[in-house]
Amino acid sequence: MSEPVQPPLVPTPSQTVGPFFHFCLTDTTRGRLFADRASRIVLAVRVSDGAGAPVTDAAVEIWQPSDVKGGDAAFGRLATDEGGTCEFDTVRPCDPVAGSAAHVNVCLHARGLLRQLYTRLYFAGDPALDADPVLALVPEARRRTLLATQDPDRADRWLFHIRLQGQDETVFFDV
Repeated sequence: MSEPVQPPLVPTPSQTVGPFFHFCLTDTTRGRLFADRASRIVLAVRVSDGAGAPVTDAAVEIWQPSDVKGGDAAFGRLATDEGGTCEFDTVRPCDPVAGSAAHVNVCLHARGLLRQLYTRLYFAGDPALDADPVLALVPEARRRTLLATQDPDRADRWLFHIRLQGQDETVFFDV
């Protein structure tokens, strides 16, 4: 008598590396969050691997509380380009939770990651940084990995670099 034939085991999406990240991305309007407001900014997010090479197939999500009447949060999801960068047309958070500095929550999906990574983007020069309770949990020497800097050529554009590992690896949160 022969052994029964077992059907092949098929991995589920959470057991594979991808390329599921780009599902649900829409046309060129994606990432445009409340762009008609006076506090409109561009967030340029660059993702690099441990060797400093751009991650060209990541998906970056951002979300933040919104002070728009009737709105709960601003959200956007974009794919990185051949330079490992994506740009969100959004607004600078202006009404942070009491006691915290203005920030944008960031979620990263990328090849080689079985689970997404979470971090925060703060704005360099914000006087509320020293009082932020979440930022205070991060060792002082690593806090700069969470700071977006203003583009010297364009006042409404902020630059944020996510380094997946190596020197100056971005701080990721276990949520």
